[in-house]
Amino acid sequence: MRFQRLALIGCGLMGGSFALALREAGLVQTIVGFSPSEKTRQRAIEMKVIDLACTSVAQAVQGADLVLLAVPVGAMHSSFVAMRDVLQANALLMDVGSTKCDVVAAAQATLGDRLACFVPAHPIAGKEVAGIEHAEASLYQDHRTILTPLPQTSIHRTQAAHEVWTSVGSHVSTMTPEAHDTTFAAVSHLPHMLAFAAVNALTAQPHGLAFLDMAGPGFRDFSRIAASDASVWRDILSANQAEVLTQVAHFRAALEQFENTLKSGNTAALQLLIQQASDVRSAWTLQAGNACNKASEN
Repeated sequence: MRFQRLALIGCGLMGGSFALALREAGLVQTIVGFSPSEKTRQRAIEMKVIDLACTSVAQAVQGADLVLLAVPVGAMHSSFVAMRDVLQANALLMDVGSTKCDVVAAAQATLGDRLACFVPAHPIAGKEVAGIEHAEASLYQDHRTILTPLPQTSIHRTQAAHEVWTSVGSHVSTMTPEAHDTTFAAVSHLPHMLAFAAVNALTAQPHGLAFLDMAGPGFRDFSRIAASDASVWRDILSANQAEVLTQVAHFRAALEQFENTLKSGNTAALQLLIQQASDVRSAWTLQAGNACNKASEN
């Protein structure tokens, strides 16, 4: 499997890493890229992430047999519109968005007969830092990538997408868009929001910064993902609002249980709640293909 032209829409961490990985694997002849920022486009050329910088989505996609949409989920709709009239009928189109139902809806509303080209994808990889400067070919190695093909997606494109992500080191799984968004609201989106909220709650206190000076490894480990990109997570939480709010309700119920038990002074019940969580966490192991050392689940 070898592609003649990869069109990279979004020259940041995720897209840049994908391009570098494909180039390293020898699976692409030419890589062209578009970013709204001229500075980013030039930096992508300097880093040899792309061979040619384009000034529009349509210019990049023209003639491409592989297109990766690596923009925030809030920008997916406009990107689909911009490429719709130039996307080749035989092209493989994928995204790297962390939500899927909204991206699928945008594709269905815009791509017309090119919807069959689209294989929605979500690589469970990333870093707390964003930008092309942090792109690396190994980003997807031993991480899981979720594919959520649509009824309109051709079988051979789904297979091609599976092969592409496998070739860059990913372990590929398939889910429906709905199951994806429900799952990742629980294991990624809510945990990120809790980390953001915990840091804000700390620093909003009169002596919060002094408290922060005393923080140790526990705070470091718990709050690591609070350093994630704000605009990316604004879009993710907004796009998956309903599922995130469902998880907020579950979390609130669990927190109230702890709060009421603490108020009651029932130390045995408190220990039982802690032990329950400890047992689950101790028995849990990171599944093969979900390695996230130094990475933020997106």
